[in-house]
Amino acid sequence: MFIRIMFFMSILNFLFLGKHNVLNSLACISLCDKYLIDKKYIKSALSMFTGANRRFEFKGTFNGARIYDDYGHHPTEIVATSNSLKNKKYNKSWVVFQPHTYSRTKALLDDFASALLNFDNIIVIDIYAARENNIFNISSKDLVDKIIQMGKNAIYIPDFESCVSYLKNNVQKDDIVLTLGAGSVTEIGPMLLDTKKL
Repeated sequence: MFIRIMFFMSILNFLFLGKHNVLNSLACISLCDKYLIDKKYIKSALSMFTGANRRFEFKGTFNGARIYDDYGHHPTEIVATSNSLKNKKYNKSWVVFQPHTYSRTKALLDDFASALLNFDNIIVIDIYAARENNIFNISSKDLVDKIIQMGKNAIYIPDFESCVSYLKNNVQKDDIVLTLGAGSVTEIGPMLLDTKKL
C-alpha cells in the first residue's frame, strides 16, 4: 500500500499545483484502495480533475507567457498560491494583485506586503471596495509603498487598460502572469489575451 501511495504521490505532484491538491488526492486514493476500487478507475478520475475554478486557473498564453487567475485575497492564500509556483518552470513571475475591501487592506497591510514579496514582479491595482466606503484612509499606493519599504520593487497601476498595456510591453516568453484577488481583477487576463487578436 505504501509503495502505491508514493507512486501516486509522485504523479500527483507532477499533475497538480498545490500541496493541498496532492494531499486531498492521496486521501481519495487511500479510501478507494480501502474499498478495493480498481486502479484504472482511480487513474481515470484523477486525470479528469482540472482543479477548482479561480484557483490557479489557467486562462491562456500571451507571447509565450502563461496567464493564470486566482481568487486569493488573504495573505495566507497569497503565500499558498506563490508556493504553488515552486512546482512550475518559468522565467519570471508576475502578480497583478487587487486588494479586497479597504478594511482588510488596512488591517493586514504588512501581511499583504510580506506575502507579495514572493513574486518577481508586483503590480497592485485599485482596491476592490465591495460593500465599503473608504473611511479607512487607505489606498493601493500604501501597499506598494509598504512593499518597497520591505526591499522589493512594486508598482501601482490604477486602471485595467494601463495594466494590460504595461504587461503587454514587459512580459516575456516563459513568464507566468497571475491575476490575484476576489474582485474584478479576473478581467485582466482575458483583456491581455484579447490583445493578441488586435
